[in-house]
Amino acid sequence: MTIRSARPEDADFIAQTILSAQRGYRPRGWFDVALGWPDAQCREFIARIAVARAASMWHVSRFLVAEIDGKPAAALCALPAAGTGPAAWRAIEEISAATGLAASKLDAIRRRGTYTRTCWVQGGEGDWMIEHVATDPAYGGRGLVQALIVHALDRGRAAGFARATVSFLIGNMPAERAYSKAGFAFVEEKRDPAFEAIIGAPGFRMFARMI
Repeated sequence: MTIRSARPEDADFIAQTILSAQRGYRPRGWFDVALGWPDAQCREFIARIAVARAASMWHVSRFLVAEIDGKPAAALCALPAAGTGPAAWRAIEEISAATGLAASKLDAIRRRGTYTRTCWVQGGEGDWMIEHVATDPAYGGRGLVQALIVHALDRGRAAGFARATVSFLIGNMPAERAYSKAGFAFVEEKRDPAFEAIIGAPGFRMFARMI
């Protein structure tokens, strides 16, 4: 196993990682709902965002990749929590413009994407945030997530952060066990019936730990 920074050529793998992490144990995640497109089209759009000029939390520069025999097998992103929302929309707007997406369709994406606002929880402005954690099922059970988290925490510590956070769908027990094993503990959760009607999970839970 090798842990390294993601590279532009990892864009497709990062796109699949983002989709898998957002979906968790449910069939749809944020991009599925907000874009409203078939899986392949969603992955193509996210892969473009991963190498956009706007460096959002979906950008390859924010990701660590675990390789097995030279092949990407798992990944996560780790970055300061401050400003992630505006940066994400800048990336979406950039790629929407580059692909000729009509303004009305971009507005529809924005409207559909607001369904998480009532129950999304993430780290505060001074926190180091870990998100979009996923492993290719073919490489499960090899401790890749734990190794990635260790490296992500090292990066946060080196950058001067004292606390790391991670958020996930309520009911995603494999994620909860993995983060507990890595020293994270429950801090907060938010639930919303409207969110549950769309996704099938009650809301989001956030864990944190000192680094």
